[in-house]
Amino acid sequence: MSCECPAMSFGPAVGEEIAARRPDTRSPAVPDPLTHCPLSPFSFLLSLPYFVVPLVPLYGHLALRRRLAATVARGALPGSLLIQGPRGIGKQRLALWLGQYLLCTEHTGERPCGQCQSCRFALALGHPDLRWFFPRPRLADGSAAHEQVLDDYAEALAGRAKSNGLYAAPSGMEGIFVATVRTIVTLAAYTPTLGARKVFILGDAERMVPQEGADQAANAFLKLLEEPPADTTLILTSSEPGALLPTIRSRVVTLRATSLPDADVRAFLADPAVRSALEASDASAPREDLVRRAAGRPGSLFGAAAHTAARTAARALVDAASASRAEQMRVAMSFGGSRSRGFFSDVLDSVTVLLHERAQTALRAGDEQDAMAAARAIDRVEHTKRRATGNVSPPLLSAALIHDLTEFLR
Repeated sequence: MSCECPAMSFGPAVGEEIAARRPDTRSPAVPDPLTHCPLSPFSFLLSLPYFVVPLVPLYGHLALRRRLAATVARGALPGSLLIQGPRGIGKQRLALWLGQYLLCTEHTGERPCGQCQSCRFALALGHPDLRWFFPRPRLADGSAAHEQVLDDYAEALAGRAKSNGLYAAPSGMEGIFVATVRTIVTLAAYTPTLGARKVFILGDAERMVPQEGADQAANAFLKLLEEPPADTTLILTSSEPGALLPTIRSRVVTLRATSLPDADVRAFLADPAVRSALEASDASAPREDLVRRAAGRPGSLFGAAAHTAARTAARALVDAASASRAEQMRVAMSFGGSRSRGFFSDVLDSVTVLLHERAQTALRAGDEQDAMAAARAIDRVEHTKRRATGNVSPPLLSAALIHDLTEFLR
């Protein structure tokens, strides 16, 4: 379903600028993303009489931000980037910051300035030249048209803006499906609407789902990554870069983002929007407890139910080390299924936390032998995490890990 919305809905000044800069060569098969539906990526701004900032600020990653800013200043930023690092450290927020930086029209002071029109639209997830794609449930029509994809993401973006850009990790049933890939390739062919550049962000890019018979779309996307238009920047993020197709990894320049220091986690937790979101998700706790639980990945605090499920599964995996062989196999096979890979990564993170707690408890009790055993077990878990970023079955990895843990956790 589609409908027409006036381009002047932002008010005369914005509407006139959009109308003046919009290309007039759009294909009629693809609806104008500015006007085709009330659920366009920034239509929720229409009800806002003044400027508001839905997104919480970006905390941390200062050194990486300085490097990126310097690269942009030299005109040396690659057209296709991959930001990889642990889940929950703010990789997608960092990508949005970079997109805002590239679109900011302030050229004499600090960038991004946060005050110009481009910055205001970007901070409200409403800039027509800043496109954010991430895993979504598969649309009922597997070959959904561009309009359906845009409608779906417009609704999702409005939800993320409403929640200040704070959200839980996607479920295992969500992905970046071929209809979305086709839409990205099509939109990349357009000229920018407001400025001189357009930016595409693909969060959790390892969730791109290959589909039989979609070779043409896949090849077009690879071509886009390899040779993006001069006015286009593509930023992929991934917590599991090993799960990305080698043909994708070979076409992007990789940047590594690291876990946040506790000081940045505390600053994040002090944000009123963050406090409110944690309280709403029943994840509120004393700040230092949250800092410890976050372990440098404050985004992992959202989605309390998923966190609880991962911790429960982690406890079962650790306990299986001292259980019967049949129980060990049952636990290992429980990590199969459609959501296995992302969930298994969360479980491994929780296993690390449990083993750290075990080591600390042993040290307080003066049991250095048990503390050392837990430390060696953590080393095996970290090895499994590295293997989990590749194309290895979670049940096989968990079976091998349980076998290794029996040597240390007796």
